[in-house]
Amino acid sequence: MSDAPPDKYHVPEWLGARAPRRFHAMAKPAGAACNLDCAYCFYLSKHDLAGGPGPGHMRDDVLECFVRDYIAGVTTDEVVFTWQGGEPTLRGIAFYEKVVALQRKYAKPGQRIENDLQTNGVLIDEDWAKFLKANRFLVGLSIDGPKDVHDALRVSKQGKPTFDAVMTGAQLLKRHGVSFNTLTCVHRYNATRPLDVYRFLRRELGSTYLQFIPIVERCDFRSVAPAHWDAATLPITGSPPTHPGHPESVVTEWSVDPDEYGYFLCKVWDEWQRRDVGKAFVNFCETLVAQHMGEPSQICVFSETCGKGVVVEHDGGVYSCDHYVYPEYRLGDVRSAALADLVFSPRQVKFGYDKSDALPQYCRRCEFLTDCWGECPKNRFVRTPDGEPGLNYLCPAFKKFFAHAVPTAHRIAVELGAAPAAHPVPK
Repeated sequence: MSDAPPDKYHVPEWLGARAPRRFHAMAKPAGAACNLDCAYCFYLSKHDLAGGPGPGHMRDDVLECFVRDYIAGVTTDEVVFTWQGGEPTLRGIAFYEKVVALQRKYAKPGQRIENDLQTNGVLIDEDWAKFLKANRFLVGLSIDGPKDVHDALRVSKQGKPTFDAVMTGAQLLKRHGVSFNTLTCVHRYNATRPLDVYRFLRRELGSTYLQFIPIVERCDFRSVAPAHWDAATLPITGSPPTHPGHPESVVTEWSVDPDEYGYFLCKVWDEWQRRDVGKAFVNFCETLVAQHMGEPSQICVFSETCGKGVVVEHDGGVYSCDHYVYPEYRLGDVRSAALADLVFSPRQVKFGYDKSDALPQYCRRCEFLTDCWGECPKNRFVRTPDGEPGLNYLCPAFKKFFAHAVPTAHRIAVELGAAPAAHPVPK
Protein backbone atom coordinates (compact mmCIF):
# COMPACT_ATOMS: atom_id res chain seq x y z
CA MET A 1 0.00 0.00 0.00
CA SER A 2 1.45 3.32 -1.07
CA ASP A 3 2.26 5.95 1.56
CA ALA A 4 1.20 8.61 -0.95
CA PRO A 5 -2.06 7.45 -2.53
CA PRO A 6 -3.38 9.28 -5.58
CA ASP A 7 -5.67 12.28 -5.20
CA LYS A 8 -8.73 10.25 -6.29
CA TYR A 9 -8.71 8.68 -2.81
CA HIS A 10 -8.60 11.99 -0.94
CA VAL A 11 -11.78 12.93 0.92
CA PRO A 12 -12.31 16.69 0.44
CA GLU A 13 -12.33 18.68 3.65
CA TRP A 14 -15.77 20.11 2.95
CA LEU A 15 -17.23 16.65 2.38
CA GLY A 16 -15.66 15.22 5.51
CA ALA A 17 -17.10 18.03 7.58
CA ARG A 18 -20.64 18.04 6.17
CA ALA A 19 -21.47 14.54 5.02
CA PRO A 20 -22.86 12.05 7.55
CA ARG A 21 -20.10 9.80 8.79
CA ARG A 22 -21.03 6.21 9.40
CA PHE A 23 -18.42 3.57 10.15
CA HIS A 24 -17.89 0.62 12.46
CA ALA A 25 -15.09 -0.11 14.90
CA MET A 26 -14.40 -3.51 16.41
CA ALA A 27 -12.44 -3.34 19.66
CA LYS A 28 -10.07 -5.99 21.02
CA PRO A 29 -9.96 -5.24 24.78
CA ALA A 30 -8.00 -8.41 25.60
CA GLY A 31 -6.05 -8.46 22.35
CA ALA A 32 -5.52 -11.98 21.07
CA ALA A 33 -5.73 -13.54 24.56
CA CYS A 34 -8.20 -16.42 24.71
CA ASN A 35 -9.14 -19.23 27.06
CA LEU A 36 -9.59 -21.60 24.11
CA ASP A 37 -7.11 -22.99 21.62
CA CYS A 38 -9.21 -23.44 18.49
CA ALA A 39 -7.09 -25.08 15.82
CA TYR A 40 -8.19 -22.69 13.07
CA CYS A 41 -7.98 -19.39 14.98
CA PHE A 42 -6.27 -16.73 12.87
CA TYR A 43 -5.93 -14.35 15.82
CA LEU A 44 -3.96 -16.22 18.48
CA SER A 45 -0.77 -15.69 16.48
CA LYS A 46 -1.07 -11.88 16.78
CA HIS A 47 0.70 -12.24 20.14
CA ASP A 48 3.88 -13.19 18.29
CA LEU A 49 3.52 -11.16 15.11
CA ALA A 50 6.62 -9.03 14.51
CA GLY A 51 5.56 -5.39 14.62
CA GLY A 52 2.04 -6.33 15.68
CA PRO A 53 0.02 -5.36 18.76
CA GLY A 54 1.54 -8.09 20.93
CA PRO A 55 -0.01 -9.36 24.18
CA GLY A 56 -1.77 -7.08 26.66
CA HIS A 57 -5.07 -5.64 27.85
CA MET A 58 -6.66 -2.29 26.96
CA ARG A 59 -5.73 0.35 29.51
CA ASP A 60 -8.24 2.85 30.85
CA ASP A 61 -6.73 5.79 28.95
CA VAL A 62 -6.93 3.89 25.65
CA LEU A 63 -10.51 2.84 26.40
CA GLU A 64 -11.60 6.41 27.10
CA CYS A 65 -9.92 7.75 23.96
CA PHE A 66 -11.61 5.07 21.90
CA VAL A 67 -15.11 5.55 23.34
CA ARG A 68 -14.92 9.34 23.13
CA ASP A 69 -13.56 9.42 19.56
CA TYR A 70 -15.85 6.74 18.21
CA ILE A 71 -18.98 8.49 19.49
CA ALA A 72 -17.71 11.85 18.27
CA GLY A 73 -16.69 10.51 14.88
CA VAL A 74 -19.99 8.85 13.92
CA THR A 75 -22.45 11.59 13.01
CA THR A 76 -25.50 9.38 12.41
CA ASP A 77 -28.04 8.52 15.11
CA GLU A 78 -26.57 5.14 16.08
CA VAL A 79 -23.12 3.99 17.22
CA VAL A 80 -22.50 0.24 17.53
CA PHE A 81 -19.60 -0.94 19.67
CA THR A 82 -18.37 -4.45 18.93
CA TRP A 83 -16.20 -6.17 21.53
CA GLN A 84 -14.24 -9.12 20.26
CA GLY A 85 -10.94 -10.95 20.66
CA GLY A 86 -9.41 -13.28 21.42
CA GLU A 87 -12.02 -13.67 24.10
CA PRO A 88 -13.45 -10.36 25.35
CA THR A 89 -15.04 -11.79 28.51
CA LEU A 90 -11.51 -12.30 29.90
CA ARG A 91 -11.61 -8.61 30.83
CA GLY A 92 -14.37 -9.27 33.34
CA ILE A 93 -17.63 -7.45 34.02
CA ALA A 94 -15.90 -4.50 35.72
CA PHE A 95 -14.27 -3.49 32.43
CA TYR A 96 -17.61 -3.34 30.65
CA GLU A 97 -19.13 -1.39 33.50
CA LYS A 98 -16.48 1.24 32.67
CA VAL A 99 -17.46 0.96 29.01
CA VAL A 100 -21.11 1.68 29.73
CA ALA A 101 -20.23 4.58 32.05
CA LEU A 102 -17.99 6.18 29.40
CA GLN A 103 -20.64 5.74 26.74
CA ARG A 104 -23.13 7.59 28.92
CA LYS A 105 -20.56 10.30 29.56
CA TYR A 106 -19.84 10.99 25.89
CA ALA A 107 -23.13 10.14 24.18
CA LYS A 108 -24.61 12.93 22.06
CA PRO A 109 -28.22 13.97 22.62
CA GLY A 110 -30.51 11.67 20.66
CA GLN A 111 -27.71 9.31 19.70
CA ARG A 112 -28.36 5.60 20.29
CA ILE A 113 -25.46 3.57 21.69
CA GLU A 114 -25.50 -0.19 21.17
CA ASN A 115 -23.08 -2.90 22.24
CA ASP A 116 -22.45 -6.38 20.92
CA LEU A 117 -20.00 -8.90 22.28
CA GLN A 118 -18.63 -11.92 20.42
CA THR A 119 -17.81 -14.74 22.81
CA ASN A 120 -17.04 -18.44 22.93
CA GLY A 121 -19.55 -18.59 25.80
CA VAL A 122 -17.38 -20.60 28.19
CA LEU A 123 -17.20 -17.90 30.90
CA ILE A 124 -20.87 -16.91 30.78
CA ASP A 125 -22.39 -17.34 34.23
CA GLU A 126 -25.33 -15.84 36.14
CA ASP A 127 -23.53 -12.54 36.78
CA TRP A 128 -22.54 -12.16 33.15
CA ALA A 129 -26.05 -12.97 31.94
CA LYS A 130 -27.58 -10.41 34.32
CA PHE A 131 -25.11 -7.71 33.25
CA LEU A 132 -25.62 -8.35 29.54
CA LYS A 133 -29.39 -8.23 29.91
CA ALA A 134 -29.40 -5.11 32.08
CA ASN A 135 -27.20 -3.24 29.62
CA ARG A 136 -28.86 -4.54 26.44
CA PHE A 137 -25.77 -6.20 24.99
CA LEU A 138 -26.33 -8.32 21.90
CA VAL A 139 -24.23 -11.47 22.18
CA GLY A 140 -22.63 -13.35 19.32
CA LEU A 141 -22.11 -16.96 20.38
CA SER A 142 -19.42 -18.95 18.57
CA ILE A 143 -20.50 -22.55 18.00
CA ASP A 144 -19.70 -24.83 15.08
CA GLY A 145 -22.56 -27.30 15.19
CA PRO A 146 -23.45 -30.47 17.13
CA LYS A 147 -21.13 -31.75 19.84
CA ASP A 148 -18.90 -33.96 17.70
CA VAL A 149 -18.48 -31.22 15.07
CA HIS A 150 -17.88 -28.42 17.56
CA ASP A 151 -15.41 -30.35 19.70
CA ALA A 152 -13.31 -31.40 16.72
CA LEU A 153 -11.50 -28.04 16.63
CA ARG A 154 -12.89 -25.79 19.39
CA VAL A 155 -10.98 -27.03 22.41
CA SER A 156 -9.57 -25.59 25.63
CA LYS A 157 -5.92 -24.77 26.29
CA GLN A 158 -5.68 -28.27 27.72
CA GLY A 159 -7.12 -29.77 24.54
CA LYS A 160 -10.43 -30.65 26.18
CA PRO A 161 -13.86 -30.33 24.51
CA THR A 162 -15.88 -27.15 25.09
CA PHE A 163 -19.33 -27.93 23.69
CA ASP A 164 -20.99 -28.60 27.04
CA ALA A 165 -19.67 -25.36 28.55
CA VAL A 166 -20.87 -23.36 25.53
CA MET A 167 -24.34 -24.91 25.76
CA THR A 168 -24.49 -24.07 29.47
CA GLY A 169 -23.67 -20.46 28.60
CA ALA A 170 -26.36 -20.46 25.89
CA GLN A 171 -28.97 -21.71 28.34
CA LEU A 172 -28.07 -18.95 30.80
CA LEU A 173 -28.44 -16.34 28.06
CA LYS A 174 -31.86 -17.74 27.19
CA ARG A 175 -32.96 -17.90 30.82
CA HIS A 176 -32.13 -14.23 31.36
CA GLY A 177 -33.59 -13.08 28.05
CA VAL A 178 -30.29 -11.98 26.54
CA SER A 179 -30.50 -11.58 22.77
CA PHE A 180 -27.90 -13.70 21.01
CA ASN A 181 -26.87 -14.67 17.50
CA THR A 182 -24.76 -17.63 16.46
CA LEU A 183 -21.51 -17.48 14.53
CA THR A 184 -20.44 -20.73 12.92
CA CYS A 185 -17.11 -21.26 11.23
CA VAL A 186 -17.27 -23.49 8.16
CA HIS A 187 -14.09 -25.51 7.77
CA ARG A 188 -12.83 -28.74 6.31
CA TYR A 189 -14.38 -30.83 9.08
CA ASN A 190 -17.98 -29.58 9.02
CA ALA A 191 -18.49 -28.37 5.43
CA THR A 192 -19.73 -31.81 4.35
CA ARG A 193 -22.43 -31.79 7.05
CA PRO A 194 -24.45 -28.66 6.26
CA LEU A 195 -27.85 -29.97 7.33
CA ASP A 196 -26.52 -31.45 10.58
CA VAL A 197 -25.01 -28.07 11.41
CA TYR A 198 -27.96 -25.95 10.30
CA ARG A 199 -30.65 -28.07 11.91
CA PHE A 200 -28.74 -28.20 15.17
CA LEU A 201 -28.48 -24.40 15.26
CA ARG A 202 -32.15 -23.92 14.42
CA ARG A 203 -33.88 -26.79 16.17
CA GLU A 204 -31.72 -27.56 19.20
CA LEU A 205 -30.08 -24.23 19.96
CA GLY A 206 -32.99 -22.16 18.68
CA SER A 207 -30.91 -19.59 16.85
CA THR A 208 -32.87 -17.14 14.70
CA TYR A 209 -29.87 -15.17 13.42
CA LEU A 210 -27.17 -17.36 11.92
CA GLN A 211 -23.81 -16.20 10.62
CA PHE A 212 -21.58 -18.56 8.66
CA ILE A 213 -17.93 -17.68 8.15
CA PRO A 214 -15.66 -19.73 5.84
CA ILE A 215 -12.27 -20.61 7.28
CA VAL A 216 -9.67 -19.73 4.66
CA GLU A 217 -6.08 -19.36 5.83
CA ARG A 218 -2.94 -19.41 3.74
CA CYS A 219 -0.17 -21.53 5.18
CA ASP A 220 1.89 -18.38 5.80
CA PHE A 221 -0.94 -16.35 7.39
CA ARG A 222 0.88 -15.98 10.71
CA SER A 223 3.60 -13.79 9.21
CA VAL A 224 2.56 -12.65 5.71
CA ALA A 225 -0.07 -9.94 5.33
CA PRO A 226 -2.83 -10.22 2.70
CA ALA A 227 -1.77 -9.02 -0.76
CA HIS A 228 1.90 -9.21 0.28
CA TRP A 229 2.38 -12.76 -0.94
CA ASP A 230 4.57 -13.60 -3.92
CA ALA A 231 2.29 -13.36 -6.97
CA ALA A 232 4.56 -15.69 -8.93
CA THR A 233 3.74 -18.55 -6.57
CA LEU A 234 -0.06 -18.28 -6.77
CA PRO A 235 -1.69 -21.46 -8.11
CA ILE A 236 -4.37 -21.64 -10.80
CA THR A 237 -7.92 -21.97 -9.48
CA GLY A 238 -9.03 -25.60 -9.30
CA SER A 239 -5.49 -26.98 -9.40
CA PRO A 240 -4.40 -29.47 -6.69
CA PRO A 241 -2.57 -26.84 -4.54
CA THR A 242 -5.86 -24.96 -4.12
CA HIS A 243 -7.30 -27.78 -2.03
CA PRO A 244 -6.53 -28.42 1.65
CA GLY A 245 -4.69 -31.64 2.39
CA HIS A 246 -2.58 -31.59 -0.77
CA PRO A 247 1.16 -31.73 0.05
CA GLU A 248 1.70 -28.46 -1.86
CA SER A 249 -1.52 -26.78 -0.75
CA VAL A 250 -1.42 -23.00 -0.26
CA VAL A 251 -3.94 -23.26 2.60
CA THR A 252 -3.92 -24.84 6.04
CA GLU A 253 -5.27 -28.34 6.50
CA TRP A 254 -8.36 -27.05 8.32
CA SER A 255 -9.33 -24.49 5.64
CA VAL A 256 -12.60 -25.21 3.88
CA ASP A 257 -12.35 -26.83 0.47
CA PRO A 258 -13.93 -24.63 -2.26
CA ASP A 259 -15.98 -27.49 -3.70
CA GLU A 260 -17.27 -28.50 -0.27
CA TYR A 261 -18.07 -24.90 0.67
CA GLY A 262 -20.20 -24.56 -2.45
CA TYR A 263 -22.05 -27.71 -1.41
CA PHE A 264 -22.52 -26.30 2.11
CA LEU A 265 -23.95 -23.00 0.85
CA CYS A 266 -26.37 -24.70 -1.53
CA LYS A 267 -27.71 -27.12 1.06
CA VAL A 268 -28.20 -24.43 3.71
CA TRP A 269 -29.88 -22.18 1.14
CA ASP A 270 -32.33 -24.93 0.21
CA GLU A 271 -33.16 -25.65 3.84
CA TRP A 272 -33.61 -21.96 4.64
CA GLN A 273 -35.84 -21.13 1.68
CA ARG A 274 -37.90 -24.29 2.22
CA ARG A 275 -38.48 -23.86 5.96
CA ASP A 276 -37.15 -20.62 7.41
CA VAL A 277 -37.76 -17.62 5.15
CA GLY A 278 -39.16 -14.97 7.46
CA LYS A 279 -38.33 -17.06 10.52
CA ALA A 280 -34.55 -17.04 10.63
CA PHE A 281 -31.94 -14.61 9.35
CA VAL A 282 -29.08 -16.44 7.62
CA ASN A 283 -26.39 -13.94 6.63
CA PHE A 284 -25.49 -15.10 3.12
CA CYS A 285 -29.11 -15.99 2.25
CA GLU A 286 -30.71 -12.74 3.35
CA THR A 287 -28.09 -10.57 1.70
CA LEU A 288 -28.52 -12.32 -1.66
CA VAL A 289 -32.26 -11.63 -1.60
CA ALA A 290 -31.63 -8.05 -0.46
CA GLN A 291 -29.24 -7.46 -3.34
CA HIS A 292 -31.86 -8.66 -5.81
CA MET A 293 -34.29 -6.24 -4.20
CA GLY A 294 -31.94 -3.42 -5.10
CA GLU A 295 -30.57 -3.05 -1.59
CA PRO A 296 -26.86 -2.97 -0.72
CA SER A 297 -25.19 -6.09 0.61
CA GLN A 298 -25.80 -6.61 4.32
CA ILE A 299 -22.36 -8.18 4.82
CA CYS A 300 -19.04 -6.63 3.87
CA VAL A 301 -17.63 -9.53 1.86
CA PHE A 302 -20.32 -9.19 -0.82
CA SER A 303 -20.16 -5.38 -1.00
CA GLU A 304 -18.57 -3.62 -3.95
CA THR A 305 -16.16 -1.74 -1.68
CA CYS A 306 -15.04 -2.00 1.94
CA GLY A 307 -12.93 -0.05 4.42
CA LYS A 308 -15.48 1.30 6.90
CA GLY A 309 -14.98 -1.51 9.42
CA VAL A 310 -11.74 -0.94 11.31
CA VAL A 311 -10.19 -2.68 14.31
CA VAL A 312 -8.96 -0.97 17.46
CA GLU A 313 -6.41 -3.13 19.25
CA HIS A 314 -5.81 -3.24 23.00
CA ASP A 315 -2.80 -0.91 22.62
CA GLY A 316 -4.79 1.73 20.73
CA GLY A 317 -3.52 0.72 17.30
CA VAL A 318 -6.06 1.07 14.50
CA TYR A 319 -5.97 -1.37 11.57
CA SER A 320 -7.80 -1.48 8.24
CA CYS A 321 -9.82 -4.61 9.08
CA ASP A 322 -10.07 -7.52 11.49
CA HIS A 323 -8.25 -9.76 8.99
CA TYR A 324 -5.59 -7.13 8.30
CA VAL A 325 -3.98 -6.74 11.72
CA TYR A 326 -0.46 -6.63 10.30
CA PRO A 327 2.07 -3.76 10.44
CA GLU A 328 1.44 -3.06 6.75
CA TYR A 329 -2.17 -2.10 7.50
CA ARG A 330 -1.74 -0.11 10.70
CA LEU A 331 -3.43 3.27 10.26
CA GLY A 332 -2.47 4.98 13.51
CA ASP A 333 -3.33 5.17 17.20
CA VAL A 334 -6.49 6.44 18.91
CA ARG A 335 -4.34 8.27 21.45
CA SER A 336 -2.74 10.47 18.82
CA ALA A 337 -5.29 10.75 16.00
CA ALA A 338 -9.06 11.06 15.76
CA LEU A 339 -10.60 7.71 14.88
CA ALA A 340 -12.81 9.18 12.13
CA ASP A 341 -9.79 10.87 10.54
CA LEU A 342 -8.07 7.49 10.31
CA VAL A 343 -11.15 5.78 8.86
CA PHE A 344 -11.60 8.47 6.19
CA SER A 345 -7.92 8.99 5.49
CA PRO A 346 -6.76 8.67 1.85
CA ARG A 347 -4.89 5.51 2.80
CA GLN A 348 -7.97 3.76 4.19
CA VAL A 349 -10.23 5.08 1.41
CA LYS A 350 -7.83 3.53 -1.09
CA PHE A 351 -7.94 0.27 0.87
CA GLY A 352 -11.72 0.27 0.54
CA TYR A 353 -11.77 0.98 -3.19
CA ASP A 354 -9.02 -1.55 -3.89
CA LYS A 355 -11.65 -4.24 -3.32
CA SER A 356 -13.27 -3.40 -6.67
CA ASP A 357 -10.34 -1.72 -8.43
CA ALA A 358 -8.15 -4.83 -8.14
CA LEU A 359 -10.67 -7.34 -9.50
CA PRO A 360 -9.29 -9.47 -12.34
CA GLN A 361 -11.00 -9.40 -15.73
CA TYR A 362 -12.28 -12.92 -15.05
CA CYS A 363 -14.44 -11.46 -12.26
CA ARG A 364 -15.51 -8.39 -14.24
CA ARG A 365 -16.90 -10.67 -16.97
CA CYS A 366 -18.66 -12.98 -14.51
CA GLU A 367 -22.46 -13.13 -14.58
CA PHE A 368 -22.44 -13.07 -10.77
CA LEU A 369 -20.23 -10.00 -10.37
CA THR A 370 -22.88 -7.90 -8.60
CA ASP A 371 -23.78 -10.77 -6.26
CA CYS A 372 -20.18 -11.50 -5.27
CA TRP A 373 -17.86 -8.54 -5.98
CA GLY A 374 -14.91 -10.89 -5.53
CA GLU A 375 -15.80 -11.62 -1.89
CA CYS A 376 -13.13 -10.77 0.72
CA PRO A 377 -9.80 -9.48 -0.69
CA LYS A 378 -7.90 -11.49 1.94
CA ASN A 379 -8.91 -14.63 0.03
CA ARG A 380 -7.71 -13.49 -3.40
CA PHE A 381 -4.56 -15.56 -3.64
CA VAL A 382 -5.12 -17.81 -6.65
CA ARG A 383 -4.92 -17.20 -10.38
CA THR A 384 -7.73 -17.17 -12.92
CA PRO A 385 -7.86 -19.98 -15.51
CA ASP A 386 -5.92 -17.72 -17.92
CA GLY A 387 -3.25 -16.92 -15.30
CA GLU A 388 -4.27 -13.49 -14.00
CA PRO A 389 -3.56 -13.13 -10.25
CA GLY A 390 -6.07 -11.88 -7.70
CA LEU A 391 -8.87 -14.43 -7.96
CA ASN A 392 -10.67 -15.50 -4.80
CA TYR A 393 -9.73 -18.95 -3.48
CA LEU A 394 -13.45 -19.64 -2.97
CA CYS A 395 -14.48 -18.64 -6.50
CA PRO A 396 -15.64 -22.18 -7.45
CA ALA A 397 -17.84 -22.25 -4.35
CA PHE A 398 -19.53 -18.96 -5.15
CA LYS A 399 -20.08 -19.82 -8.80
CA LYS A 400 -21.79 -23.03 -7.72
CA PHE A 401 -23.88 -21.30 -5.06
CA PHE A 402 -25.01 -18.33 -7.14
CA ALA A 403 -25.92 -20.52 -10.12
CA HIS A 404 -28.06 -22.55 -7.73
CA ALA A 405 -29.60 -19.77 -5.63
CA VAL A 406 -29.89 -16.61 -7.75
CA PRO A 407 -33.03 -17.69 -9.67
CA THR A 408 -34.89 -18.33 -6.40
CA ALA A 409 -33.52 -15.17 -4.77
CA HIS A 410 -34.71 -13.12 -7.72
CA ARG A 411 -38.12 -14.79 -7.67
CA ILE A 412 -38.50 -13.90 -3.97
CA ALA A 413 -37.53 -10.32 -4.77
CA VAL A 414 -40.12 -10.18 -7.58
CA GLU A 415 -42.83 -11.60 -5.32
CA LEU A 416 -42.03 -8.88 -2.80
CA GLY A 417 -42.47 -6.30 -5.55
CA ALA A 418 -38.88 -5.13 -5.25
CA ALA A 419 -37.37 -6.38 -8.52
CA PRO A 420 -38.37 -6.36 -12.20
CA ALA A 421 -39.55 -9.75 -13.41
CA ALA A 422 -37.55 -9.34 -16.63
CA HIS A 423 -34.21 -9.05 -14.87
CA PRO A 424 -31.87 -11.62 -16.46
CA VAL A 425 -30.93 -14.45 -14.17
CA PRO A 426 -28.90 -17.59 -14.87
CA LYS A 427 -30.77 -20.69 -15.95
